[in-house]
Amino acid sequence: MSPTVTTLTLNPTIDLASEAQRVEPIRKVRTFNERQDPGGGGVNVSRVVKELGGQTLALILAGGVTGRFLEELLDGEGVSRRSIHISGQTRISHTVLDQSNQLEYRFVAQGPEIAPAECEAALDALRQTEGWIVASGSLPVGVPHDFYARAASIAAEMNCPFALDTSGEALRKAVEQGGIHLAKPSLGEFETLIGRKLQGAEDQERAAMELVRSGRIRILAVTLGRDGALLATEQGVLRLPALDVVVKGAVGAGDSFLAAMTLALARGRQADDAFAWGVAAGAAAVSNAGTAHPRREEVIRLRAQILQIPDRAQSVAT
Repeated sequence: MSPTVTTLTLNPTIDLASEAQRVEPIRKVRTFNERQDPGGGGVNVSRVVKELGGQTLALILAGGVTGRFLEELLDGEGVSRRSIHISGQTRISHTVLDQSNQLEYRFVAQGPEIAPAECEAALDALRQTEGWIVASGSLPVGVPHDFYARAASIAAEMNCPFALDTSGEALRKAVEQGGIHLAKPSLGEFETLIGRKLQGAEDQERAAMELVRSGRIRILAVTLGRDGALLATEQGVLRLPALDVVVKGAVGAGDSFLAAMTLALARGRQADDAFAWGVAAGAAAVSNAGTAHPRREEVIRLRAQILQIPDRAQSVAT
């Protein structure tokens, strides 16, 4: 049986996605091809892990009528979950694709304020899990910046590998403490973490290796958008280009990347192979509409395509 990947989502959302012929101000914008997905960083990771055949448990903060709807959506997809009930209402976000110019508009709600007791309940729930732990997503109002650092400490106490995908002060606090097995920032999030803009590929690779060699992060995967992604481990840096797919929606692509890479690591794959699975899942996600909908067979096909890339050579940054 595959090891369990437990995800923690403090600020989940109901993701509404639709299309419109044209998005214009003031006028009523009629939408079509509507869909509703359970969303938020860790929720998306759990959904993709399940799609790829892995075992997963989604820990979520859920409140109000919208919280019950979120639970219903997860149950409908067959994703195992454990809810920590909160007094606030689970948020709703909305993405609209403008067909006239293929631009995507994202309206992301802030979410409810979380009480201190609700934060502690989430950490208590984490103590009752096993396997890999993935903490993903923004911190809602009321959650202290060191929350993910505390979660990493709990994972270390339980001897559970800890993966993190967040940004800003929450990422900085966690990295300062260390104990992170896998971190997956975007380039912008990585630059904010180290406090400077990175000038080109060599600068990116050098900064990534410095962070890995500090011992605070064992595996660092930085997503670079159209420029692909880079992987930094003790062995050096590996780059993969972005795959050529038709983009139908970008919501949840990073979460899909993290899900596939974490699952591969949990199954005992080497970091470079897990990285290839991540890149394939991210590409498969953007080629499907809605939030984090990579299809398993498409991920497998795209990973096979990655293995044919001739210039996958790994380098050591100095």
